[in-house]
Amino acid sequence: MAKWTPRHEAPEPLEGPVVATITGGTILWFVLFLVQLPFYGWFDDHGHTWWLWTCLAGGGLGLIGIWYVRKRDAALKRAAAQPDTPDAPPTRSTPSAQ
Repeated sequence: MAKWTPRHEAPEPLEGPVVATITGGTILWFVLFLVQLPFYGWFDDHGHTWWLWTCLAGGGLGLIGIWYVRKRDAALKRAAAQPDTPDAPPTRSTPSAQ
């Protein structure tokens, strides 16, 4: 298996407008659902109602995705704002005894 071992380092991950991309995709799924909704009878007659539910599921999962990438983006910004002191232990506030 030595010939399949990579001989170079992996490239840095590409970062882009992740929140906007996921939001746009989620909107697209919901729009597709709403566009197909008036044709529910036709989809039902031809056994294609799963098309509607796939679009609705995509929109619902997209909402979870928006929540996730917004939290991730905020965490990345917090980490970038902190000074680089890997040797320092995390600070913890302790209640003082009176």
